[in-house]
Amino acid sequence: MAKRMIQVGTGGWGGAWCRQFLPANIADGTIEVVAAIDANPDALVNAREGLNLRSDQCFTDLKKAFDAVRADICTVVVPPAIHETVVDLALQHEMHILSEKPIADTLEGSVRIAQKVASAGAKMGVTMSHRFDADKSTMRQHLRSGDGGRLDYLVCRFTCDCRRFASWGKFRHEMHDPLLIEGAVHHLDILSDLAGSRCATIYADSWNPAWGEYRGDSQALVTMRMENGVRATYEAAKTNAVGLNGWTNEYIRAEREKETLILDRRHIERFAYDPDRTWRAEHEGVGVVVPLIEQKKWANTWLIEKFVRWIEGGPPMETDVESNLQSVAMVFAAIESSRTGAPVNVQRMLASARADANGRI
Repeated sequence: MAKRMIQVGTGGWGGAWCRQFLPANIADGTIEVVAAIDANPDALVNAREGLNLRSDQCFTDLKKAFDAVRADICTVVVPPAIHETVVDLALQHEMHILSEKPIADTLEGSVRIAQKVASAGAKMGVTMSHRFDADKSTMRQHLRSGDGGRLDYLVCRFTCDCRRFASWGKFRHEMHDPLLIEGAVHHLDILSDLAGSRCATIYADSWNPAWGEYRGDSQALVTMRMENGVRATYEAAKTNAVGLNGWTNEYIRAEREKETLILDRRHIERFAYDPDRTWRAEHEGVGVVVPLIEQKKWANTWLIEKFVRWIEGGPPMETDVESNLQSVAMVFAAIESSRTGAPVNVQRMLASARADANGRI
């Protein structure tokens, strides 16, 4: 039986949920969207047109909607600072929760949410959509196969031209640390996942150039060391002159004992080590192509189905809220590192946030 869902947030990215991610799961009977909420009444057109909701199923007041409509699940597709408010109301109404990243706009808030969900006996997943797209999933599968030997280090590049105000969504230009909170939250998560390990330490330098129309930092260079010894570097930019590797078109290179694996704009190539040659130089376009995995659902569309199967008794989501605290901890450790100029122990920072939260209970 389809799970009854309330969509919270229908403007901006919420519009993509209404028109792209939810319809496939409605069509196959995974969910039934029974209400939609957005503070901006104009944004509710996405729910009416994309989800075929009636006007009486569309709300501008969160509490009124939750009081009026019974549902099994609510989504959280609103700015991070509002996430905890939605989670609190959802738990009061005994709903499970599927949220956009990050869990909250602070590490402390993220830990509180995870603890509230656990205390309520509810389930909460986080949609780390980039990790579950076809190209990253193919690269992960290849790395897990072990065919190329031991993994040494990873490189990720994400560069865009979104320097002008509101070109990356108005609220991000008004945030502190928009690049790390809204961008790196995906990419640091992907690097840790591909490494097959939690992040041990992170060092970051973030800034905003004079031509970036942001309140906070829009550029960053990050170095990571994982608990299993794998290293990673990350170049991220929202205010470059041109975008080379934007959303869903990232460049990721994996250097392994017996191969170099390159993902660039959704295309993967493998370059095998030749022990009989030295000073060998190659270039993209001449490697062995690794075909992308094929399936019907990817990214958020797939994650919605994964979440529903989990609450029906299936395996937990890889990005359940407790596990996803690792992603949030990396982001806020990177922010702390950039402010202090020193590397940060990610696990120690997360443990401290947990202890602080427990002390306030």
